[in-house]
Amino acid sequence: MTVVNSETSVLPNTASAPFVDRRKGSGNDGGAQRERRQFANSYNELSEPARELAHAIDQYKLSNRRRFITYEEMYEVISQLGYRRDTD
Repeated sequence: MTVVNSETSVLPNTASAPFVDRRKGSGNDGGAQRERRQFANSYNELSEPARELAHAIDQYKLSNRRRFITYEEMYEVISQLGYRRDTD
């Protein structure tokens, strides 16, 4: 038998208590989504140029709703920061 309702996930009815899917939120936040990722703690040891790149990549990830980016996307972020390859 499978239990389904609006507050629990679809699970076999073998557990004594239903599993609560916390990904849905508590419902008392007015529908606003909270960003759970915490990027800032990993920047403490970086040089200023590396910190600027890390912030730019994180902003790209947030604005494009991406957890991981491709090398092409990373190149786009680096180019937008103004870095150019020397052709010497």
